[in-house]
Amino acid sequence: MTSAPDWTHKHADQLTDHWWWRPGWGVGTRFYAWHINVFEDAAPLHRLAARYQAELSTVPGLDMIPQRWLHLTMQGVGFVEDVSTEQVDALLEAARSRLGELEPLKVRFQRPVIRPEAIALPPDPFAPVQEIRYTVRAAIADVFGPDAVPDSADGYQPHISLAYVSTPQPAVTTLDAINRVTADPGDLTINAVSLIEMHRDNRMYEWQTVEAVPLGHSA
Repeated sequence: MTSAPDWTHKHADQLTDHWWWRPGWGVGTRFYAWHINVFEDAAPLHRLAARYQAELSTVPGLDMIPQRWLHLTMQGVGFVEDVSTEQVDALLEAARSRLGELEPLKVRFQRPVIRPEAIALPPDPFAPVQEIRYTVRAAIADVFGPDAVPDSADGYQPHISLAYVSTPQPAVTTLDAINRVTADPGDLTINAVSLIEMHRDNRMYEWQTVEAVPLGHSA
C-alpha cells in the first residue's frame, strides 16, 4: 500500500502572508483559470468547512474564505487581456470534448493541512483530480500549443482552501485550532470544471463563471 504524500498531511511550521502580489498581478487584474467551483452535493463539504472555520477564525491573521468562494484550485490559463474571445471559445470547445471522456468522481475531504500561505483540505483520492487537471491542460495545449500551457504539469497539489494567511506567524496556534475539531468527513461529487474570470481586488479570490463544463458525455 502506497503511503499518502507529505503534502496531504504534513503541516508547515511557519505561516507567511498569502496576499503579496504575484508577477503581473495588481488591483484591477483579471485572469482566466479553470477551477472546480460547482458542486453537485455541497452540503457535507460546507458543514465540514464551517466546523473548521469556526475554530480557525479564533486565530488572528487568518482570512476565512466565504462559502460562495470555496473552490478546488485547478489550472491557470492567462491574463484576460492576453486571451481573445475566439481563443476562449476554442478553449471551451476543446474542454467539452476532452472532459466529456471522463466520468464524474467522488472524493472525500476530512482534515485540513497547514500550508505556508493557507489552510487547505486535500481530497481523497487525489489522483483522479490530478487526471482532470491533465485533461484541462491538454485542452489548453489544443488551443495555445503545448509550450504555452502555464505552470508545471508536475507537482500539483489539489486542495480546497478554508483560510488564507494574512499575518506571518508560527503555525502552532493554527494547529491547536485544527486539533480542537471533531467532524464528520465531507464527501463530494465532482461533475464539472469551470472556466472562470477571477480577480483578487478585495483580498479574496472572486470570479464570474464563464462556463461550467461537465464531466461525461451523458451530462
